[in-house]
Amino acid sequence: MNLFSDIRAAVIAALDVMVAEGALPEGLDYANVAVEPPRDPLHGDMASNAAMVLAKPAKSKPRDIAESLAAKLIADPRIISADVAGPGFLNLRLAPTLWADLTRDVVQTGPAYGRSDLGQGVKVNVEYVSANPTGPMHVGHTRGAVFGDALASLLDFAGYDVTREYYINDGGAQVDVLARSAYERYREACGLEPEIREGLYPGDYLIPVGEAIKAKYGRDLLDKPEEDWLVELRGFATEAMMEMIRGDLASLGVKMDVFSSEKALYGTGQIEAALKRLQDLGLIYEGVLEPPKGKLPEDWEEREQTLFRSTQFGDDVDRPVKKSDGSWTYFAPDIAYHWTKIERGFDLLIDVFGADHGGYVKRMKAAVAALSEGRVTLDIKLIQLVKLFKNGEPFKMSKRAGTFVTLRDVVEQAGADVTRFHMLTRKNDAPLDFDFAKVLEQSKDNPVFYVQYAHARVCSVLRKAAEAGWDMSDARLAKADLPTDLHEAELSLVKKIAEWPRLVEIAARANEPHRVAFYLYDLASDLHSLWNRGHDDASLRFLQDGDEAASSAKIALARACAVVISSGLAILGVTPAEEMR
Repeated sequence: MNLFSDIRAAVIAALDVMVAEGALPEGLDYANVAVEPPRDPLHGDMASNAAMVLAKPAKSKPRDIAESLAAKLIADPRIISADVAGPGFLNLRLAPTLWADLTRDVVQTGPAYGRSDLGQGVKVNVEYVSANPTGPMHVGHTRGAVFGDALASLLDFAGYDVTREYYINDGGAQVDVLARSAYERYREACGLEPEIREGLYPGDYLIPVGEAIKAKYGRDLLDKPEEDWLVELRGFATEAMMEMIRGDLASLGVKMDVFSSEKALYGTGQIEAALKRLQDLGLIYEGVLEPPKGKLPEDWEEREQTLFRSTQFGDDVDRPVKKSDGSWTYFAPDIAYHWTKIERGFDLLIDVFGADHGGYVKRMKAAVAALSEGRVTLDIKLIQLVKLFKNGEPFKMSKRAGTFVTLRDVVEQAGADVTRFHMLTRKNDAPLDFDFAKVLEQSKDNPVFYVQYAHARVCSVLRKAAEAGWDMSDARLAKADLPTDLHEAELSLVKKIAEWPRLVEIAARANEPHRVAFYLYDLASDLHSLWNRGHDDASLRFLQDGDEAASSAKIALARACAVVISSGLAILGVTPAEEMR
């Protein structure tokens, strides 16, 4: 049951009747007609903006439309009042039986409650993390991994066909640096002093890689020139790093469907094919770019390059795809990689980038728009920085990594569940502070604890009911005789449960999984509020002494709340707690 969707359908049906009767003109667009929670719960159960958004195209006064619409809706047995407010908003009150029906439906439907067909099976590729395979992932990657994984789960829950993908940046100069760094650790494994000169990767994480090279090659590589071992060790070290990265992701509960390699694009004709596609569309030319605005770089010189007409698709300047020396720019393989996604039949592409890649957004969107001739949309979500603290003090860097705090450091300190939830307590493009002391607090100020505690409280009620010998299975609760005269605290909780399907669709449309975390906190707050009122008012307690029937009605509401919390946490990749320790 999607109560907001059902009532919106009733509003649309009433508007259609008004059109048929001539009270409204034909051809009105209902896309922006909404039914949503009122700003003030005292005004009703739901509110609609129908009269406000249709007044101008209908050439009518909003209040006139609202009053006519209210008269139609009041005939619906589910709606007990429809009041016009302000310039033309419509406030609705629903029949109390709807809340009882909803509670039973949530318990009966279980984890499927709130699932949507919004996506209609549209094929979506969500590419996230995509860290360079040169070392363990750092805390910035952690936030991107959590966001991308939660977004993929959210879209799946909303009816999209989702593929999770990791792009291995193994085609650039950084993997040569990795190979040279691993070679020095290989020398160290052979008893020699490593020369970790400037520009190499200094972290201790490469020590076991050096030992693995020695185990495979013995001392055979020691006296050989770089050209004899560079290519071999590049592949060896890259694979070792990817094994480390897969382990890092697993510790966070992230599992990819596809790993794609940048290196696989070179020498296979895929870059050439993508650029030929653009050339055939008249979007590749030889030209000279205008100098950068402001102070010119010392090495600036006008030179002819192969350029992509990205300005035709909203970019600020056309972008080079081939350098004057004939080698590819960094942009060229990225174009080819996205062309492979389009060729694989994806309808929507989502890339999760670090905030430092903000300058890449327009050119990548231009490339996808051009390659697909507008058929495929690319949405790029930028992940802002994470600042780490412990008791208010900046968290020290990792010795193992050499220069940064690793994902493993964070997970080992805070745990995967806490890490994931807290990383989603801010919108992706807002900076986030992560204090290891605060995220482990057991208080209302710690959102993950607060939500977990709500779920655990429901589980404790179910355990106590079982100890009393009562049947509180979902099958039994789905048939509970719920009262229609709910207390305001009970009504607040069931209304919040009713918002879940609507929230899922809003979050999925915006590609914003943090909305789920915010919603869960509010839902938990309503559950805790009802629980605390039971301390003073025995009639609000979930367990009614000696009365199984009355208890089942109360527990059905609590169980419905737990169903939604569990589903929401599953989207975030967090395990619902059954008891707090």
